[in-house]
Amino acid sequence: MNILDKIAAVKREEVKRRKVTAPVSILEKSAFFNARVPSFYEALSRPEPSVIGEFKRKSPSRGDINPAAEAAMVAKGYQDAGIAAISVLTDTEFFGGYSSDLQDVAGLVKIPVLRKDFIVDEYQVIEARSIGAGAILLIASILSKIEVERLSALAIDLGMDVLFEIHDLTDLDQLSKNISIIGVNNRNLKTFEVSIDNSMDLLNYLPKDCLKVAESGFTTAEDVKQLYKKGYDAFLIGENFMKSDDPGKAASHFISDLKSDTK
Repeated sequence: MNILDKIAAVKREEVKRRKVTAPVSILEKSAFFNARVPSFYEALSRPEPSVIGEFKRKSPSRGDINPAAEAAMVAKGYQDAGIAAISVLTDTEFFGGYSSDLQDVAGLVKIPVLRKDFIVDEYQVIEARSIGAGAILLIASILSKIEVERLSALAIDLGMDVLFEIHDLTDLDQLSKNISIIGVNNRNLKTFEVSIDNSMDLLNYLPKDCLKVAESGFTTAEDVKQLYKKGYDAFLIGENFMKSDDPGKAASHFISDLKSDTK
């Protein structure tokens, strides 16, 4: 069993427990549940490279990255830096995140917040809405086409956008017509090897009418500029910012470099 399969299996057991301890009837009473959320799609549609700043404390490939980081403080720094949207890891066991991290961020910032997790059940979609998410991640590698259809439809019904993440060409078989944002992860979640070439290799196979997001592996503004010119709209960057003592400042420098590079 590779790490992605292991995480998905753990997640399914976790969901079973959460359905008992925090049933849907409780989630639907959250102050966030019916509140209007900023549009993730619109944030990525700007006529310039849109950067999604990610909050995560650790990862299976790197171990601890910034274990003491506070989500609200990092998110405020990201927003001040000009980040288009924020991605928050809410998985605890493998990434050191919590649902409360996303709640803290959603209650503070005015830009969209993506719930970055391994979503395998409708419960998690409802949970995402209840903690303030404006978008969810669906990973093709751990879902069937029917599951993608069902989960994406529910997310849209609840007023959220969907980032559909692929790692290789076969993942496109799971794509639903509901989805208008596709992400190409440059990190292979089975081996955790990273190559920006993956975004280039898959670009011409992505639907023309979808927003295109390149994820992971970006260390310089030049990397982003090259893929933006090729056709990508947005770029998810986490580790490069989070390994800094001040992720917000790191994001600010990156975006400043990016703007000077793309004039």
